[in-house]
Amino acid sequence: MDVAELDQVYEAFREFHAFFSPAFGRKQWREHSRHYLQALLVQSQERRNAENLAEMVPVSARALQRFLTEASWDDAAVIARLQEYLGSRLAHPLAVWVLDGSDFPKQGVKSVGVARQYCGVLGKVANCQAGVFLAHVGPRGRALVNKRLYLPEGWTQDPARCAAAEVPEAQRQYRAKTDLALEMLREARDRGYLSAPWVTGDDAFGMSPEFRDGLAAEGMQYVLEVPPNTPVWPLEPTWSSPAYQGRGRPRRPQPRPEERQTMTERGQGLPQEAWRQVTVAEGAQGPRTYWFSAQRLRETRDREPGGVLWAVYRQNLDGSEPRYYFSNAPEDTPLETLARVGGSRWPIETEFETEKSDVGLDEYETRTWAGWHHHITLCLLAGVFLLSLQQDWGEKYASDHPPAGVPGGAGDAAKGAVRAG
Repeated sequence: MDVAELDQVYEAFREFHAFFSPAFGRKQWREHSRHYLQALLVQSQERRNAENLAEMVPVSARALQRFLTEASWDDAAVIARLQEYLGSRLAHPLAVWVLDGSDFPKQGVKSVGVARQYCGVLGKVANCQAGVFLAHVGPRGRALVNKRLYLPEGWTQDPARCAAAEVPEAQRQYRAKTDLALEMLREARDRGYLSAPWVTGDDAFGMSPEFRDGLAAEGMQYVLEVPPNTPVWPLEPTWSSPAYQGRGRPRRPQPRPEERQTMTERGQGLPQEAWRQVTVAEGAQGPRTYWFSAQRLRETRDREPGGVLWAVYRQNLDGSEPRYYFSNAPEDTPLETLARVGGSRWPIETEFETEKSDVGLDEYETRTWAGWHHHITLCLLAGVFLLSLQQDWGEKYASDHPPAGVPGGAGDAAKGAVRAG
């Protein structure tokens, strides 16, 4: 979006901001939030730092930087308003909660949470910050609706480092990414503005038995990706009792170890008739159709057969790129439902790309806890505003602002304004 495009919808922008304005507190902060949000939407420089943003609005770079790092407005209150705003817009019985991470490569060691850790953006271990995000995806649209910054143990075990980055005392206890994810889900449920009967996420979440147990304890159904080497057992494993030797306690029955297989091995052993083609969504380049299969089996707990779950198998139509999922769905759940839920994560991968390119999700220059959370929150608002334009203006807005690559289109700056669903 450029300045001219924002001018066309400026009244809609003012109304949008007015809904969130009270959550920013003081009048000065309310005004600066409007300036910052406006600049995020129209800034075309390489990076959306305070200096570049200030070129687009009638306020100094220093004022914007202070609003980001020193003003004490509550980003959680803004997130609550965001979820309230989206409640009527995204509500649908087929909606899905999506959990995903997005990483932010950084130089140096002073930016809050930065550490050498796996960086999904780079596909390798690198110096970066790691964010955990909650999204809501359904037939009426998609949106990132909350965020958490992950603090590695190297940070939580270093009080001086946390103090220097202004990490609040209450946030200095180590919490795994799965703990942060479960916290966001509980918060959204308790607020009650958004709802979804399902949860999905990648194998960073699915590989954690504790996380899966936490979802089940909350009454949430999930389809979570798991690593290919995840060990599983048949639904009715064979147990053998070692012969008693006449001394000591009799040894307890043991499962036959040869019955334990990886998800890859189980998937490779399925007959062709066990697979079905399922279209999970309409993508930008046509229907997203894969081969799917599913079977009931037992997970592994303490190297032995555990509870009964759905094992879901997916692969491309040419047999490549297999994916594997666990689900606690009821036994009578259709394969199409399991496939649809598991396939709900891909729009959020696209959403991250869009919000980084269109509203500068990863373009910030702040080292503090408040600075990170404030910038990310405002970027989520910017993304939701673009979604609201598509929903409120519908086909008229889409025809006036075709995406990049379409004859007569306004180029890359317009592509984020026409996405939904």
